[in-house]
Amino acid sequence: MTISPATRQALLERIDAAARAAGRTPARLLAVSKTQPAEAIRALAAQGQRAFGENYVQEALTKQRELADLALEWHLIGPLQSNKCREVAQHFDWLQSLDRAKLIAPLAQHRPAGREPLNVLVQVNIDDEASKSGCAPGEVAALAARIATESALRLRGLMAIPAPAPDAETRRAAFVRMRALFDALRVEHPAIDTLSMGMSDDFDLAIAEGANLVRIGTALFGPRTAPH
Repeated sequence: MTISPATRQALLERIDAAARAAGRTPARLLAVSKTQPAEAIRALAAQGQRAFGENYVQEALTKQRELADLALEWHLIGPLQSNKCREVAQHFDWLQSLDRAKLIAPLAQHRPAGREPLNVLVQVNIDDEASKSGCAPGEVAALAARIATESALRLRGLMAIPAPAPDAETRRAAFVRMRALFDALRVEHPAIDTLSMGMSDDFDLAIAEGANLVRIGTALFGPRTAPH
């Protein structure tokens, strides 16, 4: 599969420009590779991309086996079921979608002793959507405190997928609320450093409001194919 180096470079330049305009340091680019074949990931890795996000554990594990010769950073960004905690703890570098306390102990229990702690973001359902994963804003502090007690886990910050509102100002308001939550959490946990929000159609706006990790799929890979 051919992915033009110009596509990724243009995105990196837009990310940098958005950060400069807001007076912020550049955000990291997470390539969202769900439903994309392993060869597409390999093509981007050849261009220097190292961080990839997957929604489905089994799909990701298959790709990890196919790409075991590459030094990649794997993020789970989709909802995590309790029965997948072992696989995530053993095979991922980041979990961006922790949203309930019952997941914390099994993740810590199954993290291999020889690996760095699993990097964890608390996913927040910032717009209170019934169909979306994530904890309520009021639950963030308690979840973060619980994660911080586990040496096998490393609390890194927050993640959100705001509602896909058609107008920019509604999306901006959600990003602003997330930044406020992040800043409040940082008072208790000064080491947190990651606010993951913004996707292909709104990452510029997210960066303007404080995102420092953006999750981009379609703008990198093109329209998504059907899941396996």
